[in-house]
Amino acid sequence: MKKKPYLTPQFFVTSLVGLALLLVFSFAIALLYGSEKIPSHLTFAATLNYLLGKPSGLSIELETILFTIRLPRAILAIIAGASLSVAGAALQALLRNPLAEPYVLGVSSGAALGAVLSIVFIESFPFSQPLGAFIGAALTIFIVYVLGQGQRGTSTDRLILAGVITTSFLWAAIIFLLTVASSSKLKGIAFWLMGDLSNSNSRLLFSVLLTNLVSIVIIFLISRSLNLLMVGEESALSLGVAVERIKIIIYLLASLLTGATVAVVGSIGYIGLIVPHIIRMAFSSDHRLLIPASALLGASLLLLADTLARTIISPRELPVGAITALIGAPLFVYLLRRTA
Repeated sequence: MKKKPYLTPQFFVTSLVGLALLLVFSFAIALLYGSEKIPSHLTFAATLNYLLGKPSGLSIELETILFTIRLPRAILAIIAGASLSVAGAALQALLRNPLAEPYVLGVSSGAALGAVLSIVFIESFPFSQPLGAFIGAALTIFIVYVLGQGQRGTSTDRLILAGVITTSFLWAAIIFLLTVASSSKLKGIAFWLMGDLSNSNSRLLFSVLLTNLVSIVIIFLISRSLNLLMVGEESALSLGVAVERIKIIIYLLASLLTGATVAVVGSIGYIGLIVPHIIRMAFSSDHRLLIPASALLGASLLLLADTLARTIISPRELPVGAITALIGAPLFVYLLRRTA
């Protein structure tokens, strides 16, 4: 196996710059392609004019497609991809398990159940959907962690089994709620549950952006403690890490990232599993690089997956969760066999 370089400042900056360029490329692809292709020279000129407050120079139809539909959707994909990737990396450090991920552990399903409960029963309450999703995600992490405990601690097999059992129960509850939901809400909820990036509510989008950005920054600031926690709790404690406090912080922030994201885009699986593993294999397992690199790559991957979902059967649209599942499920099987 090729030995990974040490995390020098030069390697850190070079890696992040490369991933940032990939994100810019993915963002451009997301703006250019869809059921209606907009020429690249028009897109870039119009976007620049839009940012400078000048007339875009596009027709009303193309301007609506670019700035009302695609631009907010691309921004939402960046937020969701970065958040789910960082949540996955944080959970893997918290549980010291390479297969820990919001979707696999049922955390996304818990958040989805909380959000659906709020939609069906208390939709009029301000920010009820993100709040319900956060509570659902936090409770699910706790339940799965407790169920995954054995006489010899937490094992990969027990955690995955606990996640599968919990997810099955949660989806049964979601299906029951769908049967009692009004017909006007049913179709929208069903599509949202499979992953939907078309929610362009600007106030909710800004709230999720602010909340998730702060959460990612906090996780990055404690990345050194995550490195020590991966070695073992006793070793981390002996090196001055406040283990219980760090665990609570990660537990809450991973729940917040997952809950806020699922509340807006639904249950999108495997991003939190795929991305941290790619970063570890290609760059470094040091969380000082892993956290920001996962955010950048996760944003790029979800942008490209959503572009594919919008174009593969155009003018119809696939749920983006179907695309990420097609990519992530085989990788999950591969990783499960490696860790078994």
